Amino acid sequence: MPTRIDPRGPRFAAALTSVVLAAALVTGSAWLLAVQGVVFAAGALLGLPRAPYGLLYARLVRPRLGPPGELEDAAPPRFAQAVGLVFAVVGVIAFAAGLTVVAYVAVAAALAAAFLNAAFGFCLGCEIYLAYRRLFPSQPNTTEVAS
Repeated sequence: MPTRIDPRGPRFAAALTSVVLAAALVTGSAWLLAVQGVVFAAGALLGLPRAPYGLLYARLVRPRLGPPGELEDAAPPRFAQAVGLVFAVVGVIAFAAGLTVVAYVAVAAALAAAFLNAAFGFCLGCEIYLAYRRLFPSQPNTTEVAS
């Protein structure tokens, strides 16, 4: 059975991510972008509940809210964290290489995606994941064991 999560957690994380990415965009800080990249990596590798923003949500926000109306599959938001990580890595490398336009485009793209999730509940990375799963559904194991 897939892991299920409170859908409000990823939106909270997207709001914090939007703030961090906006600050990175305004200041041109590769370090701030790198910190956000670490947060993306934690979300992609450990899962959103164990990532820094997920822990903040679980300890500070969720106890003040009622239970969620429904839970959602953790795989699409986890994939979205991996997509965010790719944009953060591209941005950090571009800043380091002096390719500031490329860096700003990478940060702006990640910011746009995070803001869509935070403000409207539209997770662009999740939609990419779901489109991929529709195009390439997992095949059931058809290997038969000979007796």
